[in-house]
Amino acid sequence: MKKVFKVSIYTFVIVFALLGFGLTSAYLAIKFHLTDDPGAVDYNDRLYKELANNDYHNKSSDSLAYFTMQNNDRAEDYMKIMLIGKFYPYNANLILNAVNNSNDPTLADKLIAAIDFKLSNNADYISLLEKAKNIYQSPIKLDTVASVFDWMNISEWSDLKIAITKDKKLIDSAASLAGVESRIIVCCLIGEQIRLFNSKREIYKTYISPLKVLSVESQFSLGVVGVKDFTAVAIEQNLKDTSSVFYLGEKYEHVLDFETQVHETERYSRLTSFRDHFYQYLYSALYLKEVQNQWKTAKYDISNRPEILTTLYNVGFKASIPKGNPKVGGSKITIHDKNYTFGGICFDFYYSGELAKEFPYLEKKFWD
Repeated sequence: MKKVFKVSIYTFVIVFALLGFGLTSAYLAIKFHLTDDPGAVDYNDRLYKELANNDYHNKSSDSLAYFTMQNNDRAEDYMKIMLIGKFYPYNANLILNAVNNSNDPTLADKLIAAIDFKLSNNADYISLLEKAKNIYQSPIKLDTVASVFDWMNISEWSDLKIAITKDKKLIDSAASLAGVESRIIVCCLIGEQIRLFNSKREIYKTYISPLKVLSVESQFSLGVVGVKDFTAVAIEQNLKDTSSVFYLGEKYEHVLDFETQVHETERYSRLTSFRDHFYQYLYSALYLKEVQNQWKTAKYDISNRPEILTTLYNVGFKASIPKGNPKVGGSKITIHDKNYTFGGICFDFYYSGELAKEFPYLEKKFWD
């Protein structure tokens, strides 16, 4: 028994001593830098320095011009990212997302430079990059106007955009209730408001432009979206008539129910209110949905044809006859001596990208 005890004691002392020796050795090794890794200079250190020393001052000093694309810098960056995408789409997508989510105008240059460095031995990439630069930098005659859509260069358009944005909540509410993309409703609004620029020129100069408000009609066409009284009645009837080709289903039957027994007066009030345009947008949205439903039931889906939907909005229910080759048109609209059609104006706006943040493009244009 004593022998076992002695062995245990000796073993404990030896183990403890070894641990102490190990810890002491480690301490001394660290203290006298015996374990330091001397490291190594990266083979590409010189290139890293060159990238770091690049002069990005011009872009950073004029960030507004860069982000609003008043110069060619941002467009050229996108061209380079697109080219990277041909070889490494994964990296191109990462760069694109990073650039679009940054307020640093020099970021694209830095990220692209890093890719260029990695692809410096890729002959195909270098060749295409040089060709792209030459094409992009070739001299062209620059247009003096801002937008490729001529009518969007008039001063009234800037005023109208401000006025429309003020009604965003009302438009979105009507769109949600009707199950219609808000951007298509805005197309109808713009077509009607643009039409009034010439027909009510003095009213525009006196009230609409200074106050940045929408023009509200109160005679034949009503409200900000120009819904006619008999069209409004037809929209209401279609919601309840189960035999109608425009019937949307039980869910929508009571969307436009009146609160009083004097329907004509209440309807007129809804469609001509200066302060609250909600019902004006709702009638517009329901018209679009009823027509879209009619055509879809007839096996002609025009859900993704805003120019056709808005043309039909302009010409009325009687002209809505489903067929395989519908035409874009409607009322003729003259803007600064140039002729357009209602449907053409709506097409321009819808695909222009204007007000895309306020009224985004949805994958699904109609829903229940």
